[in-house]
Amino acid sequence: MTASSLATAVASVPIAAEPQAFEVKPTGAALGADIVGLDLRQPLHPATVHALQQAWNRHLVLRFRGQQQLTVQDHIRFSAYFGQLDQRPIGAQPLHGSTEALPREIVVISNVVQDGKALGGLGDGESVWHADMTYQPVPPKAALLLAREIPAEGGNTYFANMYAAFDALPPDLKAQAVQHACVHDASRNSAGQLRLGFKDSTDPRETVGAVHPLARLNPDTGKYSLYLGRRRGAYVRGLALSESEALLNALWAHATQPQFAWAQQWQVGDLVAWDNRVTLHRRDAFDPSARRYMQRTQVSE
Repeated sequence: MTASSLATAVASVPIAAEPQAFEVKPTGAALGADIVGLDLRQPLHPATVHALQQAWNRHLVLRFRGQQQLTVQDHIRFSAYFGQLDQRPIGAQPLHGSTEALPREIVVISNVVQDGKALGGLGDGESVWHADMTYQPVPPKAALLLAREIPAEGGNTYFANMYAAFDALPPDLKAQAVQHACVHDASRNSAGQLRLGFKDSTDPRETVGAVHPLARLNPDTGKYSLYLGRRRGAYVRGLALSESEALLNALWAHATQPQFAWAQQWQVGDLVAWDNRVTLHRRDAFDPSARRYMQRTQVSE
């Protein structure tokens, strides 16, 4: 976030009279840090928001534990310090009334079905490595996910650092990443489900979606990162299909190595914020009979 956009975001929400102190505790992995000692139920001072943004730029994923008492409005207000919030889309299938009654800034991620209607989306299956909504011309900048209910096992979320992945590329792959752009598939969601209105195609050359460089410069940090989106259906423009597949396979195999990743093992009350521009994430499957209920906000680019 630039200084001007940060100022605009902060101006639109309540602010505290004095800066608040907090501690940043890195995970020790390739990305991720815990933020300790900050009460997210209270308005923040602009200097505090700036310090949080610096920590976010450095660690890419921030975790705030013990947020069980955070209300929906607290969640929305805190998220809005970092930019304009998107509103959840109106889906083809109506969700449960309790979800429809929530503010439009809140998206529910859940496998729970109540009164025959889903509380949210993405169910209980595995969600493969991806960045969110990169099939759009301007994908979201970030997301903040709050755990309300979690299963006893499974459902962990993994994040991967695309700055580190880009920096560690062999010179030939790095040169190709900087040179080429990729079509990002709009037909399926991160759980692999075909979206309404799209046809199922096995030929990546028929992929419909936005086109983005394989390596992007982050204006907030001045650093390049890989920008891969999702593997399925991706196609590198200007290359033969066999060349596109070979390049993408090599980049994905490199970017998803354990050395670039960190695992978030959820606890109730965890609020996790990630920079969608410079990370990938995935989710483990979990027992379909267990309840998982998460609330999420999304920050526009």
